[in-house]
Order: sequence, then C-alpha cells, then structure tokens
Amino acid sequence: MYGIIDCDNCYVSCERVFRPDLNGKPVVVLSNNDGCVVARSNEAKRMGIKAGTPFYQLSEQFPDQKIAVFSSNYELYGELTGRVVEIIRKEAPAYFRYSIDECFVSLDGMEHLDLKAWGEQLHKRIRQCVGMPVSIGLAPTKTLAKMASHFAKKYQGYRHCCMIDNDEKRLKALKLYPIGEVWGIGRRYAARLEALGVTTAFDFASHPESWVRAMFNNINIVRTWKELNGQDCIVVEEMAKKKSICTSRSFNGMITDLSALRTHVSNYAARCAEKLRRQGTVASIVGVFINTNAFREDLPQYWNFQETRLITPSSSTIAIVRAANDVLTRLFRQGYHYKKAGVVVMGIGPDSPIQQDLFDINAEQFQKMRRLDSVIDRINKVNGTETVVLGSQQYTRKDGKGKADVFANAIKHDFRSKNPTTRWSDIIVLK
Repeated sequence: MYGIIDCDNCYVSCERVFRPDLNGKPVVVLSNNDGCVVARSNEAKRMGIKAGTPFYQLSEQFPDQKIAVFSSNYELYGELTGRVVEIIRKEAPAYFRYSIDECFVSLDGMEHLDLKAWGEQLHKRIRQCVGMPVSIGLAPTKTLAKMASHFAKKYQGYRHCCMIDNDEKRLKALKLYPIGEVWGIGRRYAARLEALGVTTAFDFASHPESWVRAMFNNINIVRTWKELNGQDCIVVEEMAKKKSICTSRSFNGMITDLSALRTHVSNYAARCAEKLRRQGTVASIVGVFINTNAFREDLPQYWNFQETRLITPSSSTIAIVRAANDVLTRLFRQGYHYKKAGVVVMGIGPDSPIQQDLFDINAEQFQKMRRLDSVIDRINKVNGTETVVLGSQQYTRKDGKGKADVFANAIKHDFRSKNPTTRWSDIIVLK
C-alpha cells in the first residue's frame, strides 16, 4: 500500500498557523511581485475568487468583502512543510517528498495495522504539532492514492483519510473522477480523451491496454492506465528525476539597463544552485532567457534564450552565477524594456562521482567551492535566507542624497508575513 499526504490549501494554511483569527475567513496568497492570486482558502473559493485573478481586480470584483491578502513567503512555507515531512518520516517506513505540499509514503510491513485509523491519527498529530491541515489518500498504487486524497479533501465523512483497498472502492472512485483530474493525464491528453468520449477515469481504465498504446504511443499514459487498474508501476526514482530546474520571475516594473538585469539573473541562478545542492545533484548546462512585456504593444518587443555548457558539472553558486551572467551579456540588447528573465539549469546528474575535465583550469577549486557553498547554506539556514549572498546578487538603489544604497531584495511583497520560526528578528513575543 502507498499513501500520499497533501497539505490542504498549503500557502493559506501556513499563513493561518500564526494567524488563527483568519480561520473561517477568506484568505488569498499572491504571486511574486504581488501580481495575481495563486492560493485561496475554501472561503475565498466559495466567494468566486479564481486562481490567477490579478490582485488589483479583487477590490473591483468584491468591493464589500473583507479578504485577507498575503504576499508569497516561501521561507515560511518551506519551513512549516518541512516540519510536516519530519513527522511523516517518523510515522512511515519510507517516504518521498514529491513537492512542497505533497509527500508519498510506502506502507510495506504495516499490513497488520488498521491503516485507515493510522491515517486519521497522522492527520491529528500533524494538526496538533504543526497546525497544518492535511488530507491523506491510501491505495495499492500511487495514482489511486492521489485520487483517494482528493476524496479525503472533498468529503468530510472520510475524516481526512480515504482508503481505496478493494476493487469495489476502486471502481466507484474511478466513476466519480474526471479524466482531466487524473495524475499523469495532462491538459492536452485530457482534451484528446474527452474528444474520444472518455470523460471519467473509469472510461479510460475500461479500455484495453492495446487501445491505449495504439492511441497515444506514450509510456507514461500506459503506466497511468495500469495504475488505475491496480498495477503498481511508477517507481520513486522516476518521480524524483528532474531533467531541468528553472527559476524565473516577472519584474516589479520594467528594466532597461544591463546592471539591474544582471542582479536579477544572479539571484535566479543562485536559487537554481541551491535547489541542485538540496537534492544532491549537479548541472552541466546553464541557460538564460529574457523578454519584454508582450502586452505593451507600444514598445519594441524582444525575446531570446541561450545556454552555455560547464566544463565540469557543478552546483556551485559562484560557477552557475558566473555562467548565467556570461550568457546574459550575449543576450542583452540596448533599447528594450525588459519585463521578465529566468535561469534554467539542465544536464542534471548526481553530485558524486563527478568526471572533471582535464583541461578545466578551475578543477582544483572544485572541493573548495563545495566547502564554501556548504558553509553559506548553513549560515542562511540558521540566520534566514539571503543572510550571505554574492555581491552580484545585491540590488542597489539611490538614497535621498544620490548615493548607492545596497539592499537584499527588489521583489514587491507589500503584504508579506513574518518568519517567526526562522528569523530571530521575527520571533513571537508573548505579553
């Protein structure tokens, strides 16, 4: 049996941990630069607030409603969900964190237990220890477990844990589940299936395997079909594979000069390097893209992407930031108003062993860079993100006297909450 533990309305729930007064009230979390809604509480969903709604339209569409608004605070979300995963680690024989708000568990060796009761108790413990509500799905395959977690989230009668453990429950669940919601069926394939009259997971699972292979010729679709029919065939290693990592954002306003653009790209490259180290991998290719605002038809338009190959695969912040800035210099064109940039690292592989190139003059510094990154990561973990950064990552602005003023973050987050679990300056004071 497998299980999946999914944090309910993750970003909103994280904000409510230290704001219990917002329980039962409409809450939304905004994207980077406070652009649009990316997370909603159930109350906000019932009001009709859609994901992707621009922030400035909320007051226009809901003029008489009191809506609690928060800027994205990924430091807080990552820390609180990490606590959830730590509890799961102690309660399950094996686990795999699939995303910031989802964690798969293998329940091998626990067949003698009442797994439904185990799931309900796990929900209670997470809620008590962290303050986060979760929904748990249990089933013989990972795809069915994802489906079960959906029912646990939707129907209160399951008491936050739904288990699909026999064919009768499996077939009933398949008939109630839209094909577009099935894990592994993307929007494009869902549209093709619906055009063929396949509207539910049951319709899809009822077709013979030969039909699925002939219609789609895609191994992942075939695996999804097998999983829906109770055959466990998605291995954890393949779920964990990432062929690339991308960090990108739209700017707060538009940028015309190379130095300001380089600062943003340096920060995105540093994030990619951190993600590589976190999962124990290195990258051999660094790519950068920049583009103007397509909605400003009155301005000249430009979009471009280029990449460079590292002689020695690396997860070093210095190496990846340097490579990204070299690419940006080639991409940049004067006279354009840039709205977005991003860094993509590709050619990802394990960080040990690494084949170093005989002609790489920096090969002897490899271990030195590793130690440096390890120390910086540890400092930033203890004292808060961006405590130590590269010089190229620091944004500058002019103060009132015309002098340069260095500050860490140029992202707009007017409604950002504090980080009481990771920053001493934000620690809660009881009176």
